[in-house]
Amino acid sequence: MKTPYFGKVLLPALFISIALLFNSCKKSSTTTTTSTTTLPTITTDALIINLTSTTAQSGGSITGAGSSVITTAGVCYSATNKTPTTADIKVAADLTNFSALPAQVSCALTGLTAATTYYARAYASNSSGTAYGAAVQFTTASALSGLVTTVSTLAGSGTAGYNNGAGAAAQFNNPGGVAVDAAGNIYVADSFNNRIRFVNPGGTVSAFAGKGTLGYTEGAAADAEFYGPQGLVADGAGNIYVADFGNNVIRKITAGGVVSTFAGSGTAGFVNATGTASQFNNPAGLAIDASGNIYVADRGNNAIRKITSAGVVTTLAGVKTAGYVNATGTAAAFDTPNGVAVDAAGNVYVADQGNSAIRKITPAGVVTTIAGGPTQTTLLNFPSALALDSQGNIFIADEGGRIIECTTANVLYILAGTLNVSGFTNGDGATALFSNPQGIAVDASGNIYVADQDNNCIRKLTVVKKP
Repeated sequence: MKTPYFGKVLLPALFISIALLFNSCKKSSTTTTTSTTTLPTITTDALIINLTSTTAQSGGSITGAGSSVITTAGVCYSATNKTPTTADIKVAADLTNFSALPAQVSCALTGLTAATTYYARAYASNSSGTAYGAAVQFTTASALSGLVTTVSTLAGSGTAGYNNGAGAAAQFNNPGGVAVDAAGNIYVADSFNNRIRFVNPGGTVSAFAGKGTLGYTEGAAADAEFYGPQGLVADGAGNIYVADFGNNVIRKITAGGVVSTFAGSGTAGFVNATGTASQFNNPAGLAIDASGNIYVADRGNNAIRKITSAGVVTTLAGVKTAGYVNATGTAAAFDTPNGVAVDAAGNVYVADQGNSAIRKITPAGVVTTIAGGPTQTTLLNFPSALALDSQGNIFIADEGGRIIECTTANVLYILAGTLNVSGFTNGDGATALFSNPQGIAVDASGNIYVADQDNNCIRKLTVVKKP
């Protein structure tokens, strides 16, 4: 008897189809299970905070919880393991504020050994396991136990007004930018008085430029008019450049006391051109390099502009629309940049205020973030201005009420003030209080000067390393 065709061909084919279908379902089921068991997403902060010989602070940012709630998070570290895990030394963070993401992890590392290199990274765990950020390296000092910063008032009474005189006899009204020349003299953009003031190293204040009325007039310094001047910078020839915020121009005050417009038309806009054919929109911070190029934090245009010594204006980085993008040139994005500084190699640093970040721009226009970011507002809280010392350390005036140093070794020190606590108190470190600090400058001796805007005075900080 012949075997039925169905039995010889179709029946085996049916079994094969069923087997394939079963395996397919099995694979699909496995894939679905895997996709629902994901680890948290976490990054490690590149900076170490308040490093001493035996202590440090490290942390990270959690941007995703994964497939289940976060059960623990913190920082693990080791002196021998370059990729530490929770099997090494670990410090758990407080999970109280982790109900909403992104969340910041911050941990104090104690009991460290002096003059020792450590490796640290942030971690976060859920029911699926533990995720880690990248490892960062730091070395404790051999004998340094900390920095002590003493804050005093160089000039200003604390009350808004206009008066020249010594120390507390002087009055300012919402001072903005500050700059220091080679002789240690301080220049202040006295914003609401529409003047530029001069303060000698001893704290005696005098008039420098502006007659005090809001306007836009060139000529002799005493007769010139400004409109809410902000950032300023001194060059090696004794000229002072001013970001005339309300007039949307960059002004020049010669050593002979003559005020003119260096760049900008006086009308808000975003035009690259030469001299008065160019346009700015509420320029804020200024910086100058060794070649005489001036860099402008063009706040209203969300861009960093460059002006050559011949007055030619170009855009170094940024685009008019606010954002937070690390890229090159006009592909990068900032959010209301307020301060700039430039180092000996031509790198420009930006107080990207709206993003609570410090950004770096190479001479080729490549933008990166070196500190802070939109999710890290406790690390930096609306930085308003920055300055560099001769070693390349960055000093930051933070609107949250602190003065901060970011060293070339990627260590962040809170020099003075307390986050989101305003006041007018002189003293050491966190004892000292500020109210909306704006401009900042550093002299050749390492003294730091801050325009303490809402306290209407100029504060002086001296930093001492304590063994």
